Amino acid sequence: MIGSKLRVARAAAGVSLRELSARIEGLVTAQAIGKYERDEDMPSSRVLMALARTLGVTEDYLLSDDELVLEGVEFRKKASATSREEAVLEAQTIHLLERYLAVEDLLHLRSVDWEKPWNAPYPLKDLRDAEDAARSVREEWGLGNDPIPKLAELLEERGIKVLSLDLDAVDGLAAEVRRKDREAARVIGVKRDAWAERKRFTLAHELGHMVIAPADGVDEEKAAHRFAGAFLIPADVLRAEVGASRSSISIGELVALKERFGVSVQAIAYRCKDLGILNQASFSAIFKIFTQRGWRKPPFEEPGCMHPALEEPKRFDRLCYRALAEKLIEESRAAELLGISVRELNARLDLTAG
Repeated sequence: MIGSKLRVARAAAGVSLRELSARIEGLVTAQAIGKYERDEDMPSSRVLMALARTLGVTEDYLLSDDELVLEGVEFRKKASATSREEAVLEAQTIHLLERYLAVEDLLHLRSVDWEKPWNAPYPLKDLRDAEDAARSVREEWGLGNDPIPKLAELLEERGIKVLSLDLDAVDGLAAEVRRKDREAARVIGVKRDAWAERKRFTLAHELGHMVIAPADGVDEEKAAHRFAGAFLIPADVLRAEVGASRSSISIGELVALKERFGVSVQAIAYRCKDLGILNQASFSAIFKIFTQRGWRKPPFEEPGCMHPALEEPKRFDRLCYRALAEKLIEESRAAELLGISVRELNARLDLTAG
C-alpha cells in the first residue's frame, strides 16, 4: 500500500489534497487521494504515474514499504512557526533522508549509528554544565581547542546525516530516524540559504540537543544555545583572545573574531556575556548597536557574512556522483536523487572534471 509514502511526499511538496488533485488535472478527486493515503484504495497505474511525476518521486518510491519515522524531533524555530510548517519540514526531512539512505544501499555502505561521544548524554543541573558538555565532546572527538573549519563535514564524518532544507520560520531540526529492520540514524536539517555562520550555530545547537540531558527546571533550548557557543568558541581560547574582563568591545574586534571562529558577532557577544567577559550593561550596549543596524532581523546581514555554500553538507552529493561513476544508476536517476535537472547534473560533472 502507498498511503504513508504518498502522505509524506505530498506534505514535503507542501500541497493540500485539493491542490494535488488539481495538479494531476483532476484525474481523481481530493477525496480519492485521501483514500489512497489512508490505504483504503489503490490508484490505477495512470494515476500512480501522475502522482509520482507531480510530487517529484518515482513510482517505486510510492510502492516501497521501507518506512521511516522521525522520533524525538527538536526544532530551532522562530515564534511565528506554525504546526503546519513543522509538519512540512518533517516530511521534507524524511523525503530527503530516504534518498540519502537509498544511495548508501546502492553503494553497499553500512549506514552506521552515529559516533556518539562516550559519556553522552551529559546531565545538566544548570546552564553552566553545558560548558563541560561541550568541552567533553571536543575532547572525546579529538578536536582540541582550534576553530572547526567545516562543521557539517565533521558531523557527517561522525555518522550524523546533515540535510540542507528550504525553510522559512524554522532554522533547523534534530531527530532520530527509525527504519524497518535497520539501525536508527541521526539527522540534522539546516536552512539552505542561511548565512554559513548561522548554519554553524544551528548545527552546534542541534548537536547539543543530542548530547545533553537537562534536569527538570533547566531550559533545554537555552542549554543547547550555551552548548553551541561553548562548542564553537572554547572559553580558554576566547579569554586568551580578548581577556578575562572587558568594559567594552568594538564592532571591528567582533568581526575579526567572527573570521576566526566562524560564528556571528551576536553569538560572540553572547559568549562574552556568558563567560563574564562583558557585564550586562556592556552587553546591552553592544546589542543596542546590533538592533540599530538591523542585524538582529532577517536577512541578518551583519559585517563579514559567510556565504551559505561555505557550510553546505556535501556527502550525499559525492555519493550520488560515485554511484553514477560506478554505473549503479543512470543520469536521470542521479539527477532525481539530487533534485536537479539532467542538464544541471552534466554541468556539475563538467565542473568537477575540470
